[in-house]
Amino acid sequence: MSKFPKDFLWGAATSAYQVEGGIYQGGKVPSSMDPSSKEHANKEITDFSVASDHYNHWKEDVALMAEMGFKSYRFSISWPRIIKDKEGNINQEGIDFYNNLLDELIKNNIEPVVTIFHFDIPMFVEEDGGLESKNVYKHYERYCSVLFKNFGSKVKYWLTVNELNVMVLISQIINTNKEKYSSNEWQVMHNMNVVQAKAILMCREMCPKSKIGPAPNIAINYPASSKPEDFTAKLNMDLLRNWVYLDILCRGTYSKKFLSYLEQNNKQIHTTSEEMELFKIAKPDFIAINYYSSGTVEALDNKDGNDGATNADQQSGFAFKGFAKSVKNPNLEKTQFGWEIDPVGFRNTLREVWERYQLPIMVTENGIGARDVLTEDGKVHDDYRIDFYQKHIHQMALAIEDGVEMIGYMPWSAIDLVSTHEGISKRYGFVYVNRDEFDLKDMKRIRKDSFYWYKELISKNGEL
Repeated sequence: MSKFPKDFLWGAATSAYQVEGGIYQGGKVPSSMDPSSKEHANKEITDFSVASDHYNHWKEDVALMAEMGFKSYRFSISWPRIIKDKEGNINQEGIDFYNNLLDELIKNNIEPVVTIFHFDIPMFVEEDGGLESKNVYKHYERYCSVLFKNFGSKVKYWLTVNELNVMVLISQIINTNKEKYSSNEWQVMHNMNVVQAKAILMCREMCPKSKIGPAPNIAINYPASSKPEDFTAKLNMDLLRNWVYLDILCRGTYSKKFLSYLEQNNKQIHTTSEEMELFKIAKPDFIAINYYSSGTVEALDNKDGNDGATNADQQSGFAFKGFAKSVKNPNLEKTQFGWEIDPVGFRNTLREVWERYQLPIMVTENGIGARDVLTEDGKVHDDYRIDFYQKHIHQMALAIEDGVEMIGYMPWSAIDLVSTHEGISKRYGFVYVNRDEFDLKDMKRIRKDSFYWYKELISKNGEL
């Protein structure tokens, strides 16, 4: 008997700005991810102008998902493809594009799982104060209203905001917070928590048959030693890395320890009584999590270091003065790009999220980025990806045996796309897209070995 529910949503994920391209097509307006508004730190990687050209290949891409047997597809809708300006004028070409995509998915029995906002901020929002300004409320509410009105009958699962914790902790790297606006990253967190609460309530009213929840990046932490201080650091890192972004929506309050951290570091968030009342009634239906690896931490003296990322991405660690500091785990293997691989940590994370919030969980990202090689005979032998998924799916099955209620598994990514800080060379997909950083080649879609493996796994509902 399968460990996975019979209606388990096997699929995969992408995001609009990383896969669609077509930034000058279909009436899309400029966003924070466009070349005109983003300065790449690494000049050796591509921008998002073309990406995987999904905007022009969407029907072919959905056919490949259907061939794999996908039960679901998690993707984001591009805010600047839907709303044209700060007055809220609608881009009908964008509405039509996503209606066509949704119809094709539904025709192929693939459940759409839609992310409302995945990092691509319209420049008209940036120019109106960005995410730090409470002006974002009206823009986000207007956008949600358009989505729910136009797509609500076709979408059962909505995700409010992708990886709010990553937006807060490494905003300067993923370009979701312009430096000229950046004074307090925690105000961004609060503002985006407010819009998530507003989206939940609006969804309940406009789409009563739909379910909605947040989608943070979660990485459970281990203490670096048996020192009591390191276990305290583990609790601190879990709070600032994971829980503070979920507690407010699921429990209705910010923790006393978090507020104490803000006070100790001369930071503050401006809240209103009306905003805090929202959190008492706007509870999510489920939690979506993106998991790539665990973390390991040690105690950090009040005088040591600066807050923020200890490296250039969300999996390389963080430091919080007086709270905790990430360190390497000598017990874990690493990917080609230096990310630690911890399948058991996946089970640990699922258990901790479930036991803390008692809400169903869907996994909306999990995967391994690698420099896949296209052989002369047109093959991609990605045994390392198959091995990664086998071990993580096995641990997910054990988590279900532990009592965790799971909705689905949508790893990153359905097809190759442009990684935010490593370009197209860091490939995640089950399908190879034939282009490199600056040579677009023919954009041919090529099934990797993992494509056929995942197809068989889905056909057997996770039992291989």
